[in-house]
Amino acid sequence: MPLVTPLSPDHDKETKELAEFFNETLGFCPNSVLTMQRRPAISKAFINLNKAVMANEGRVTSALKRMIAWVSSNATGCRYCQAHAIRAAERYGAEQEQLDNIWEYKTHPAFSDAERAALDFSLAATLVPNNVDEKIKTELYKYWDEGEIVEMLGVISLFGYLNRWNDSMGTSIEDGAVESGNQYLGKHGWEKGKHI
Repeated sequence: MPLVTPLSPDHDKETKELAEFFNETLGFCPNSVLTMQRRPAISKAFINLNKAVMANEGRVTSALKRMIAWVSSNATGCRYCQAHAIRAAERYGAEQEQLDNIWEYKTHPAFSDAERAALDFSLAATLVPNNVDEKIKTELYKYWDEGEIVEMLGVISLFGYLNRWNDSMGTSIEDGAVESGNQYLGKHGWEKGKHI
């Protein structure tokens, strides 16, 4: 049961208009946004930040950004965000082999060394205490420029917020996210947990 009940998508007109962004990303407006709109300034600021972070300005693809989000969410244990991230990765064209083997990104041949560097950065930056060190930096700089690293850390930081929000709220997970979670993550024990 959620800590706070999501409001109707029609509750705040500006949030509803901004939230159309999620129809492309996920195919629905997330319940997390519908909860945030109890304070519309928060929902609007969040959506605008999400749009800015997920904009592609370098070589970090939309699919890779969502896989970075998945690694971060997996590290924190937020099942809601794990399912959303893998669903969005699928919708943004992640290769089937990557979706099927995201748990093994460190060794699976479907992932390039550049992608591994980005995903290792996501894991290191998500951990508490933080594990970004000289080795992570060296690997990142082999493949990515500083603007692309900023984009990646934007995703990691955005999902840090979302992981805290959704696990604390016990946000009810949407059917489409459950479907993607079961399809790609279920074989490794993913379940919706408290996000009923």
